[in-house]
Formats: sequence, structure tokens, C-alpha cells
Amino acid sequence: MLAASALLLGLLMLLHAHIPNRAGGLGSLVETFLPWFGLLVPVLLLAALRRRSAIAAVALLVPVAVWLGQFGGLLGDKSRPAADLTVISHNVGAENPDPAGTARVLAASGADLLALLEVTEDARSTYEKELAKVYPHRTVQGTVGLWSKRPLSRTRPVDTLMDAGPLGDAKPAHVKMTYNRSLRTTVHTARGPLAVYVAHLGSVRVNPREGYATADRDRGARALAAAVAAEPNERVILLGDLNGTTDDRALNVLTARLRPVHEEAGHGFGFSWPAKFPLVRIDQIMVRGMQPMSSRVLRATGSDHLPVAAGISWPASRP
Repeated sequence: MLAASALLLGLLMLLHAHIPNRAGGLGSLVETFLPWFGLLVPVLLLAALRRRSAIAAVALLVPVAVWLGQFGGLLGDKSRPAADLTVISHNVGAENPDPAGTARVLAASGADLLALLEVTEDARSTYEKELAKVYPHRTVQGTVGLWSKRPLSRTRPVDTLMDAGPLGDAKPAHVKMTYNRSLRTTVHTARGPLAVYVAHLGSVRVNPREGYATADRDRGARALAAAVAAEPNERVILLGDLNGTTDDRALNVLTARLRPVHEEAGHGFGFSWPAKFPLVRIDQIMVRGMQPMSSRVLRATGSDHLPVAAGISWPASRP
């Protein structure tokens, strides 16, 4: 039984993409917490040692090999010392009790770009006031915003709601803007323009009736991927709370077009939520046509998310 459990654990991690999502989103739920299945290995090992089962101990090599193949690359430090731009993405939290303190922490980071999500009407003026000195350029579209040290232009909301449900075409534009959760803008730098997307995809829920409910999030991911695919600028940065990990199949439409910075230039898993005991990385920084240099998670603010930061550079010129 122990040997069979070890083999099943290895197969579960190896073949997670084949777990159907039709049964209450089970596939996406498993993929969200996929790294944590490695904790079952020492549990099975202790049981094997207690039973003195050599077969079970050998069988555990299968899940160990699978886990290392999937996540071993995250354990080392892949960061490089210099970057042309430093960017931060932070879901500041609608219930944040100290938006001024959060803004001061972010301003002190030295980042060139700050993407803030869940910016409420009440807190917006606080963020604008506290960040104005360091970031003279800003745009806020609905509940998402970008603060920049460099000029912005061609800013527009991105419809990740896809006119679904109560926010369809029957609603006036100013009402729909109240619910806007994504934007696109151009950041002008000395090396040329960057297309920057800031996105907060729909929340996911676990409930007895629907299981792992991700319909809003998945629909938003497809809409955002379509916008990125149509983006004419070859250099793109996506900053946001995607309410999903890069292991989750629902984000394949984005990772097929953008490179997750933390996977290429991070150190460790970079879990960002919940702030008090991070279990998953749902706050992402992705790029196209740029070189990931570093990735890190910053200290907690008043939000239930941790800020994530990345160093990004222009690709080396080809001879």
C-alpha cells in the first residue's frame, strides 16, 4: 500500500494536466497547490521506515524525481545583479487599514513602475498624494493603476469582463468603468516604448455546489491573452494579480505568450498570498521581448497580499 501510494503520488504530479476540470475545477485546484504535494514524500518515507519497507522507500524515488523535475529549478538563486528597470506589482487590498503606509513602503522601494490593484475610491487620493513626489506620471482605470517615473501615453482600459453578466452592453460606459480591473498603457523610456498591462483577474472560490469556481478568472485570462496577442509593441510587461499560479492550466493562454519572470530569475517559490502565511504565488510579473534579471517578494504592507518585484532589462543587441 505504501509503495502504491508513492507511485500514485508521482503519477498525480506528473500527469496533473490530465485531471479533468469538469468535476468542480479539480484539475486547476490540484495545480494551484501542486508544489505542496511534495510534503507527502517525507510522510510516506516515515511510514516506510516504520514498516521497514524497502519497496516503499524505493518507490518514493518516483515522486521525488517528478517533484525535482518540476520545481527543483526554483530552489536556486537565478537572479543577475543589474537591470534596466525595476517594477512592482501589488494588490494593495480594498480593506487595507493603512494605505498611506503602504504607499510610503512602495515609494521607498526605488522601483521605476508601480502597479497597484484594488485601489478603492476612498483610498485613491491617498495613493496619489503619497506617490506623487516619486512618481509624477500615473493612470488609474477603475480599480487598477500604474505609477511611473517615466511619461505615459495611449492609456486605455482592457475589457477582461468580456461584457458578461450584469456588466454587459446595457450598462453605461461610466458604470462599467467602476468595475474595470485591467488597463494598457505605453511607458516611454530612453530605450524606446514599453507596452504595460496591469490586470486583476476575477476571484476564485471554493464552495460545495460548484467546487473550485474559476469561470470569471478563466474568462478574464482569455480576454487578457487576446489583448496581448494583438499588441503591436514587441516589448510587453504584464503586472497583476491573476488569481492563479503559472502551474494552473487556465493561465496557459498567457504563459504561451509571456515569460513569467520569477521562474527565470527568482529564488524560491515566491509565494505572495496570503500575506501572513503565503501558500501560493498568484501575483505575477510576465514579459515579452524583455530579459528577466531578478525577482523577489517584498515585506508585508497593510494588504493581504505581498508585493512582488522584478528587475527587467532590454535584450542584448544582436551583432
